[in-house]
Amino acid sequence: MLEQWCRRIAVIILGAALVAGMSTSLADSGSGETIRPAEGHPETARLIARLLAHQHFREQPINDALSAQVLDAYLDALDPDRYYFTQQDIDEFHRHEHELDDMLLDGELGLPYKIFDRLTRRAVERAEFAQNVLDQGLDFNTDQMLDLDRSEQEWAADEEALDRLWRKRIKNDALTMLLGEEDEERTMELLRSRYDNVAENMQRSTPEEVFETYMGAWAQAFDPHTNYLSPRNSEEFDIQMQLSLEGIGAMLRTERDFTEIVELVPGGPADQSGELSPGDRIIGVAEEGEEMVDVVGWRLRDVVDRIRGPKHSKVRLRILPGSDSDAAPRTVTLTRDEIELEEQAAQREVREIERDDGVHRIGVIRIPTFYTDFAAAQAGEEDYRSTTRDVRRHIEAMKDEGVDGLIIDLRGNSGGSLQEAVDMSGLFLPGGPVVQIRRSDGKTETMRDPDAGTTYDGPLAVMVDRRSASASEIFAAAMQDYGRGVILGERTFGKGTVQTMVDLDRFRNDPDSDTGRLKLTVAKFYRVTGSSTQKRGVEPDISLPSVVNEDTVGESAADNPLPWDEIEPVHFTRMDRLGDIVPLLRERHEERIADHAAYNALMEEFEYLRAMRDDSEVSLNRDTREAQRQQRNEERLALANEHRRIRGLDPLDSVDELDREDRPDTLLDITAQVVTDLHLLQQEPRMAQRWGLNTDD
Repeated sequence: MLEQWCRRIAVIILGAALVAGMSTSLADSGSGETIRPAEGHPETARLIARLLAHQHFREQPINDALSAQVLDAYLDALDPDRYYFTQQDIDEFHRHEHELDDMLLDGELGLPYKIFDRLTRRAVERAEFAQNVLDQGLDFNTDQMLDLDRSEQEWAADEEALDRLWRKRIKNDALTMLLGEEDEERTMELLRSRYDNVAENMQRSTPEEVFETYMGAWAQAFDPHTNYLSPRNSEEFDIQMQLSLEGIGAMLRTERDFTEIVELVPGGPADQSGELSPGDRIIGVAEEGEEMVDVVGWRLRDVVDRIRGPKHSKVRLRILPGSDSDAAPRTVTLTRDEIELEEQAAQREVREIERDDGVHRIGVIRIPTFYTDFAAAQAGEEDYRSTTRDVRRHIEAMKDEGVDGLIIDLRGNSGGSLQEAVDMSGLFLPGGPVVQIRRSDGKTETMRDPDAGTTYDGPLAVMVDRRSASASEIFAAAMQDYGRGVILGERTFGKGTVQTMVDLDRFRNDPDSDTGRLKLTVAKFYRVTGSSTQKRGVEPDISLPSVVNEDTVGESAADNPLPWDEIEPVHFTRMDRLGDIVPLLRERHEERIADHAAYNALMEEFEYLRAMRDDSEVSLNRDTREAQRQQRNEERLALANEHRRIRGLDPLDSVDELDREDRPDTLLDITAQVVTDLHLLQQEPRMAQRWGLNTDD
């Protein structure tokens, strides 16, 4: 579906770069060149305002309250960690907080551009200050601390307070490099270049980038999936749709001066490397055999241009792992390539579970995304690839092999084709409705299983996690609502909205105009029960642990999500293949994991990783920092190796090896045990009494 395509623009880029602007005061531009709106921006701004007010699902008026919200969002986009503006700047900006709505409707854009100018002047001042600090030398014999996550911190009261903050920032930047085994001379050289680059890149920002950021603040005040795409990013979208771009296969965004990996494209070079994860930050890029270039503070498009290259060529990335706020940088080498459909396709395996009555074979189908080969389908090819076709083929093969149950693994599956989610549901349901779609005009459409037959009617489980979204949630919800399968994992992402891409040029009379596009939320998904998947996601029947923090990942963690609500249910016949089995499965599962060594070792490891990720405060004392990092690495490695020991795997020698190695999939094994229980209970319901479990539920 469109949302999935949009999130894969250009294989390695999506959405607006969060940019930072040029110099002047609000009252007067002062000396030097200022940045101003392009000729067509006022008309485009008015058009976007009309579409947001009248076509968005939320039906929210553009008024003073929204104006104040947009100003805060714009300032957060420009200076997310409060390193440039002072409280004096913010107070000055907020005197105009109830004017932006009227200005937008009139096509007046002077204020956001002047705010942008102020930011550039501050950036130039900060770059000069940083050079002076480096000239004086850095003292790492200190008891100072720095919170790396300043998104909720107060703005610096004045320039003197900003100076104190920047001295800490510079020390931390230096320590990160030094502890990453850069020598002191090279570290100082890189830092001087970095701070100059930040200021220079801000001064190079175009009117289009400023406009995109400002209109993005307005769009995302309606919901997190509505956004404005500039002509440049619209072009990137078209390139991706034509499958004509080679890259690393990762969605990137600018986050706090860093280029951050948001999502890995299934089957892409970054995904297949096993060395990168969402949240990792790219701080350097180099062609094979060339010197690494520091890209902190660069514009997203410039980082993307440097990462791109010919197919089969290699690119080296300097990475700050997102799993630890104080991790050392490491270098990852990737071979650029096109993302082939085969590499994203569903894969199958069989897990064997030993019980007293023998070995039970549990089939597993891993689905990284809901895909279909649109080009082949439109060309009339009979054997075109799709999720449903591939899953049906895997099911038939495993039925021939004699599996006793089936797991559909949707962990990390962020969605894709809505039609495929509906069609694949039909492999397990004997016809009937699958999902409801309600549009902003109140009209509701029901998408149904087109086939009254089923491909598989045996024991079924669906694995999900916090990154399972959209189409994944539709499939999981249908299996749960029909009583067809048991859901295991954690609460899903909660992305229950539908977007459409609006080409703004069609509203212009100028045939040569290049205005960009508005990605607009126009509908919501609802389960057959009438309950929305929006914000709440799908709650699992049996919970499994995760390293993900719900407070930072998922729809409920985003700004301005549409609310959860309900509509009338649609008539459907519940299969109720589970009966009263789920409470029994849960009880059996809890008994099993109580003394399951590998599961409990994994739980300890996850708890430690969550604690590391949530601890954003670091010491600026070099000896303390080195000791803390060494201790963290030793503790993390010890926990991982204990898990590996229990699983019969050789220990690893370093954290770097740990990042490159596949983690033993204990959660999949645990799920296979649950499916084995389900198989036995459905085969012989009186098995519960043999287990001596309470069945009063």
